[in-house]
Amino acid sequence: MASITKVLHCSIPRNAHPLTIQSPPWPSMSSQQQLWTAPAKEEAPPPPPPPPPEFLCPITLDLMQDPVAAPTGITYDRAAIETWLFSGGQRTCPVTHGDLSAGDLVPNHTLRRLIQDWYATNRCCSSVDRVPATPEEAAVAELEAATRAGDAERCAAAARGVRRLAWRAAEQNRRRGLESAGAARALAAAFTFFAATADDAAAATDDVLDVVLAALVLVMPMDEAAILAVGSSSASVARLVAVAANGDLHRRLQAVVVIREIISLSAYSRGTTTNLSANTEAIAEVLVKTIRDGICSPATRACLVAAYHLACTGGESAAAGLSKAGIVTVLVELLVDADRSTAEKALAALDAALAASGDGRARARADALAMPVLVKKMFCVSDAATALVVSVLLRICKKCPGDGEECPGDCASASARNARETAMAARRHAIVEALQLGALQKVLLLLQVGCSGETKENAAELLRLMVRYQGREECCVDAMDLRGIKRDTTAILTG
Repeated sequence: MASITKVLHCSIPRNAHPLTIQSPPWPSMSSQQQLWTAPAKEEAPPPPPPPPPEFLCPITLDLMQDPVAAPTGITYDRAAIETWLFSGGQRTCPVTHGDLSAGDLVPNHTLRRLIQDWYATNRCCSSVDRVPATPEEAAVAELEAATRAGDAERCAAAARGVRRLAWRAAEQNRRRGLESAGAARALAAAFTFFAATADDAAAATDDVLDVVLAALVLVMPMDEAAILAVGSSSASVARLVAVAANGDLHRRLQAVVVIREIISLSAYSRGTTTNLSANTEAIAEVLVKTIRDGICSPATRACLVAAYHLACTGGESAAAGLSKAGIVTVLVELLVDADRSTAEKALAALDAALAASGDGRARARADALAMPVLVKKMFCVSDAATALVVSVLLRICKKCPGDGEECPGDCASASARNARETAMAARRHAIVEALQLGALQKVLLLLQVGCSGETKENAAELLRLMVRYQGREECCVDAMDLRGIKRDTTAILTG
């Protein structure tokens, strides 16, 4: 007990009374309670602001995604009013009961931008689940998602949606929405993906490729990225060739139009990486086949443009492929009763094919219809056509490398000499035939009337070739062949 008392006395300071107990250095219970008070509950966020009534569709009372204005002065969401008109079979405005048809609806772009701005400001506290987007953007996004997922049926449905929008845009002259949404690039990517994974036994894959191709043609013109997406894939090009050769009339037209875009891009953009080498011969055959079949004028003109660019940029192998497929005979027959646009394109394609292929020139000299049709077309179509005719005639009548008239060595081989003599005889026969048909007089008239510098040079060279054979045969000119010339210039020949 004494020891305990001693400890207690030792713990008390000297200046304090032994019976006085000082307060402990830690806080009292009351102050401790004040320091550890539980935090107050956070205030609940304010309720989301309701959308302005002007932003709500009168039919669904939901925020409008694609507002369209009716002539009655009421604005609706496009999906709601089209459902009212088409599915419901109605022909009146739901609010005013005035007459209304789907063709009367006009997009309200100003209101749509206001709705998007309102959502961008209030989306953090709004109950609206997504930003209103244009139908074009939504359809393209769905198509891209279906392509990434590799779902053929879903992709076909999305492509049909894009196709419907393209039809509507064509009727209302509103293609910019699809262009800005990247519809062509999305469709091209879908076509390339499913063409690379196509299976002959998969009907769903064939269906999606057909639907995507149809939609792709509707959203033309295609930008360079979309064309490269299709043209850089050998499987995609092969699929287009197969459709152009064996599809129905509509699909054949769609395929050759896309082929034309690919070949034209290869011609105009040298830095592009299109993959046509594996399908060049098949492309040449399908172009000639489509021209020969004459399925429709747009398909024929598309093939003529494609054949021209293929002959110009595809090299000698492409031109030889066109010649082997019969491009010369087909174009000559087409020229007989072609309209102005078709005739100009056919002459341009023929000139390009003859310029790059010796076999093509040989086939033109052997064609009994070629020279009469060409001479007949001078001054009868257009100035451009006349210039092209002169160029084609010069290629037929002029000695060119690769025509077989060269004799390597001393021509010791009898077959080599015979081939050389045959080639020379064919060229001489073509010149004499041109003289008989009145080509000399027409070329003289062209030089007197006046023409461009290149055409003038070609005409002068052709004239020199024909003058050598003048007098061997009687020449004649049909007066009807000069009906495209102005009366004052015709007097040059008769006066």
